[in-house]
Amino acid sequence: HKLLPKCHLLYRIVKVMYICSYATPMATTALCTLLSRTSAFTPVASRAASLTSSPLSPPSSRVIHSLPSSTKSITAPSSSSRPWTSLTSLFSTTEEVDPGVVEGTDLRVLKYPHPALRVPNEEIPMEELTGPGSEISKIAKEMFLVMYATQGVGLAAPQVGINKRLMVYNESGDPKKWMSETVMINPKIVEFSEAKDVEQEGCLSFPDMGGDVERSKWIKVEAQNLKGKKMKKKFKGWEARIFQHEYDHLDGTVYIDRLTEEGKDKVQPRLDELVSDFGEGGVL
Repeated sequence: HKLLPKCHLLYRIVKVMYICSYATPMATTALCTLLSRTSAFTPVASRAASLTSSPLSPPSSRVIHSLPSSTKSITAPSSSSRPWTSLTSLFSTTEEVDPGVVEGTDLRVLKYPHPALRVPNEEIPMEELTGPGSEISKIAKEMFLVMYATQGVGLAAPQVGINKRLMVYNESGDPKKWMSETVMINPKIVEFSEAKDVEQEGCLSFPDMGGDVERSKWIKVEAQNLKGKKMKKKFKGWEARIFQHEYDHLDGTVYIDRLTEEGKDKVQPRLDELVSDFGEGGVL
């Protein structure tokens, strides 16, 4: 009887050793197989190649409403090309497009010299700011549809024929990142930085053209949200430039107004074409 507990203990030890000697190679083999089939453990070169071919890797762009890139150099245009076709700027990623008809809305991007781009824009009264479901909320939602269809990151209401002080933007330009969507109502720039920089800009309302525009590096803004709540924010860098461009539209100012005389001379032939296409009645 004194030997019985020792026998049980010895039996358990032998059993564990037997199981381990059999199971460990199987577990190791299974683990290796799993790792070899997991993308996180594939060779770095293979993963880099897959990222390069990802649809998220955007081509170059020339317009203010598109996404930023790390490249900030400006290449001098060749004499055989239009000035905007050989410029590499802060806005060098997804190229903006005119979507024409956009599903879910009747709003369309207006082209220069449409009068709505120069008409004074009304402030939106407090009683209209009742949050989701309000008329202004519906307009903002449709503006986002147009903005995403253009592959842009910002849109002002006058650009779609609504002469109200309303703008929308999403710096990511990705409709899936809806948490980054910003609606600003009756915005005001209350402070500009003295420091400025010059970058290439363009606009969907001015297709096939662009030019260098000087903007403040940072700004302080006051505005209201869809519920009428006041907000204050400081924008800098890329966001500051987006905001200033869209804010200009609310004041009836377009980016060509900010070009140098030399810059205006370069785009004048294209402006003449747009005026000719639009016909009588445009406001230059």
